[in-house]
Amino acid sequence: MKTTPSKYLVLLPCLLIATTVYAADVVPVRLPGLELARDIAQGAIDACRKEGYQVAVVVTDRSGDDVVVMRDVFASKYMLQLARSKANAVVMSGLASGDVRENMSSIRDELNELDGVLLIEGGLPVSVAGSLIGAVGVSGAPGGDKDAACAQRGLDSVQERLDFAD
Repeated sequence: MKTTPSKYLVLLPCLLIATTVYAADVVPVRLPGLELARDIAQGAIDACRKEGYQVAVVVTDRSGDDVVVMRDVFASKYMLQLARSKANAVVMSGLASGDVRENMSSIRDELNELDGVLLIEGGLPVSVAGSLIGAVGVSGAPGGDKDAACAQRGLDSVQERLDFAD
């Protein structure tokens, strides 16, 4: 018995319907690639160096897993820990770590008890089309506001890539 192409065309809509029914079982996720994370971190370090600061930078994905960890020569290992904790505050809230500190001041002490989360300035969200894909945390400058400024410069260095990400 010979099958004709028209019989396959009848099956095509059935396959598409079956695929649509199960589409919610798999959720596509956007994550920062290694090169993007590296460039954010390098941009933050370069910005802080211009101001005379030695910093550590951690760029995470949306789950808080490290993608890139960089430490300038004289930034201590504790600066890495602080940078990671700032990025984790962003992952937890979707907001800049300094904004979380202000917006949740009534429970700030309790939130700071969370393992690996620190609510001080220096952590910023990495977003594409309004969706959080990761976070950047910077520590080592003399003040969280300066850490946040360096983090912002790192993001600014890749902003066009974030704006036009597919």
